[in-house]
Amino acid sequence: MTSSTNHFKIIGGIHRGRKLSFPDAPGLRPTPNKVRETLFNWIQFESSNKVFLDLFTGSGSLSFEAISRGAQQVVSIEKDVCAFESLEKNRKNLKLGNLQVIHNDSLDFLDKQPKLIFDFILLDPPFHQKILEKTLKKLSNRNFLTIGCKIYIESEFEITDNFLTQEISQKIKINQQKRSGQVHYCLIEVL
Repeated sequence: MTSSTNHFKIIGGIHRGRKLSFPDAPGLRPTPNKVRETLFNWIQFESSNKVFLDLFTGSGSLSFEAISRGAQQVVSIEKDVCAFESLEKNRKNLKLGNLQVIHNDSLDFLDKQPKLIFDFILLDPPFHQKILEKTLKKLSNRNFLTIGCKIYIESEFEITDNFLTQEISQKIKINQQKRSGQVHYCLIEVL
């Protein structure tokens, strides 16, 4: 069921201003407009014609924003069936052939070798469940991280170099980092 407050607007690109709805689901929280705008300002000159992987897609706010702003392709992973169906509905309504929505658990998806080289990986996992740590380890161990790949992370805590080096075997650096309310978010790069 979708409540009247369960919607977001795409804030930039060719679908700017389009309002998309999403269902009630435990832990589902779309990336706030201010945070999304900051992320896409950080990557505005690098995101066009790039391939994105959006793990823990949820409402789809990051996936649809990336498509709207010129991503070549976005692969979105969502395990909640209601959220998945909503993503598919929104994808069809916008006639997006370059958005692939996969109904799967993100950690299970990462157990397979990647079929694409991803330029950007978007991580907004459920908070307070240690899922971020498991996800980063799998990304690192399963060859999802290539040189130049950028990873966007939303978390309930500040991401540090020490934290990243415990989870990722590749050399990385934090390019940008901010906080909005209780949400910490950063952009890291694989070197």
